[in-house]
Amino acid sequence: MQLLREPSAEMIEEQRLYEEMGMTADEYQLAVKELGRKPNYTELGLFSVMWSEHCSYKNSKVLLKKFPVEGPRVLQGPGEGAGIIDIDDEQAVVFKIESHNHPSAVEPYEGAATGVGGIIRDVFSMGARPVALLNSLRFGELKNPRVRYLFEGVVAGIAGYGNCIGIPTVGGEIQFDDGYEGNPLVNAMCVGLIDHKDIQKGQAKGIGNPVLYVGASTGRDGIHGATFASEELSEDSEAKRPAVQVGDPFMEKLLVEACLEATKHPKLVGIQDMGAAGLTSSSAEMASKAGSGIRMNLDLVPQRERNMTPYEMMLSESQERMLLVVEKGSEQEFIEMFEKWGLHAVEVGEVTDTKRLELIHAGETAADVPVDALAEEAPVYHKPSTEPESFRAFQAQKPFLPEVDTAKTLERLLEQPTIASKEWVYGQYDYMVRTSTVVSPGSDAAVVRIRGTKKALAMTTDCNSRYLFLDPYEGGKRAVTEAARNIVVSGGEPLGVTDCLNYGSPDKPEIFWQLERSTDGLSEACRELQTPVVGGNVSLYNETANGAVYPTPVIGMVGLIHDLDHVTTQQAKAAGDAVYFLGQVHGELSGSELQKLLQGSYSGRVVPIDLREEKEQQQQVLKAIQAGAVNSAHDISEGGMACAAAEKLFGTAFGAELTLPDGPVTAALFEEGTGYLFTVSAEQKEQFAAYLPDAEEIGTITDDQQLTLRNRSGETIISTEIRNLEEKWRGAIACALKSKG
Repeated sequence: MQLLREPSAEMIEEQRLYEEMGMTADEYQLAVKELGRKPNYTELGLFSVMWSEHCSYKNSKVLLKKFPVEGPRVLQGPGEGAGIIDIDDEQAVVFKIESHNHPSAVEPYEGAATGVGGIIRDVFSMGARPVALLNSLRFGELKNPRVRYLFEGVVAGIAGYGNCIGIPTVGGEIQFDDGYEGNPLVNAMCVGLIDHKDIQKGQAKGIGNPVLYVGASTGRDGIHGATFASEELSEDSEAKRPAVQVGDPFMEKLLVEACLEATKHPKLVGIQDMGAAGLTSSSAEMASKAGSGIRMNLDLVPQRERNMTPYEMMLSESQERMLLVVEKGSEQEFIEMFEKWGLHAVEVGEVTDTKRLELIHAGETAADVPVDALAEEAPVYHKPSTEPESFRAFQAQKPFLPEVDTAKTLERLLEQPTIASKEWVYGQYDYMVRTSTVVSPGSDAAVVRIRGTKKALAMTTDCNSRYLFLDPYEGGKRAVTEAARNIVVSGGEPLGVTDCLNYGSPDKPEIFWQLERSTDGLSEACRELQTPVVGGNVSLYNETANGAVYPTPVIGMVGLIHDLDHVTTQQAKAAGDAVYFLGQVHGELSGSELQKLLQGSYSGRVVPIDLREEKEQQQQVLKAIQAGAVNSAHDISEGGMACAAAEKLFGTAFGAELTLPDGPVTAALFEEGTGYLFTVSAEQKEQFAAYLPDAEEIGTITDDQQLTLRNRSGETIISTEIRNLEEKWRGAIACALKSKG
């Protein structure tokens, strides 16, 4: 029998084999205490994955409690597969973001593809129809051949999975910085729609109810994937390719349809994705949430490889699998439902009243563990926190305000991969499938219509990690406010947030301080903007021998566009329209793309954000758009106002003549996060001014395809053809990928 070939409980303790699974001696002793005896090899595997950071959030749980998670529209907050927010008319939006960083670092195509597959399952497990995918990506500089390989592989993996499954990839963001060279970040977000009456939860209720395994068969891919995601990357990581799962989007397409059919069945009790930790997490969490237990016969689990042990079956993270609990007597109906779609559907166990996870294999008990010990009682740590000396140095620095060749600098900034057109990326994605995409990739937020209504959803991912590196607190506030601006300028009311917190090792006091301070900033901004956090993911240990990634808490935000007539994009619409600036130039370029271009690094102080003022401004902007007083809107982010002005003209037949807002010329041109640019027709000007009295008219849209920028004295600072700028902007990433540098 297979169990006999595994190390005995005594060997595990004597040889400290638990350390190979990522457990400390103290955690091993806690597991012994929970069991009242030494765990066998399979039981130790269950504890190790469920107590990993990836599954238990043991190093971050104390900080996640800060987030506002409730609100008048929140129907489901953190704790289930995905968050759910009411969008009126008995409809709701379901959304979630998660990371697949470590797998993507060693196998970029499959790592990214299975990240997409996993987040889709989180959404349809709630009973929702997935309608859109987004992503947030971080890479090193494209001059590095390894980075180019990772970048191309990740983009191909996202495209390969999303395009095959028939869900549009409608938006995202990408940043390139040396800090991500050995450890790319790949965060995937899925958005779905559901009627209130169809909402499902992952709970194993009803003693005696059958437990069904549905979907693909189980293999040895992805074993200990959760543990792999909870340790630093090293030279040995390449050998952990077996921990990377392999996805099958065609199988997932079938699984989506079968599960959505199942969620409409009145006798479905609970459903959950077999994500991180596979069968272990789905069974233990479903039982723990319901206050019940589960007994499973592992001999019945569909297996695609011979002689799999209980340890391998329970820890496998093979893709496209779900666990269902149904009412007793209805199991055959569900089995036939899934078999109709060509999927496995097998009764593998039943719900018990023991509050234990009992696993039977070859007629013997392979494991017997309290479900709460696995799902709820993982150790929780509040790690030491130390403010870095670098932060104090940054705070003491004088403002970074260089003098530059303005015209040449604008061209060079537009060629930087972080600012340049991402058309090379999203051109590989099918963003029009299902024909509900109203605003496709390339504007501030993507927009997807809600069929049968006049409503639409605006959605975005955002995080400028360079500001978090300089000041995690202020940078955290900026991440939320920037995402909300993207929603607002698209005509949407920001509803809520799903976040993906990507950091280095929390065992290092300076990294834990980053996590601590940034969650303060994030939670404060979410509270002020009334955008509760309804779910997300924590990804720690994102570092290599060269150091940690920049603190990167990616914000996925969804907004409601109440009427399709409110949909607004960033491009200028007509010659003769007035251009308005709303905001303030502070004269500080620390953390900007300009600082990176000139110095190759970041330093200095981040300008604080007044959240109350920010909220009031966003509300004014949204009211002006909803009143029809705005032709186009764009927030000022990477590259500052000069880049934002150019982006408003790309893809149009127009130019612009603008006078810079008040402030030092370099800052007025290239300072980031300073506000908004609007275009307004002559007929709208009076109404626009009533809604936004602080907005300043700074120029006009022209028909000569020339961008002219003047200082406050009327002196021309930049005058250049839009065609010249657009060629550099559009071709930059493709050119960098062809480079042999």
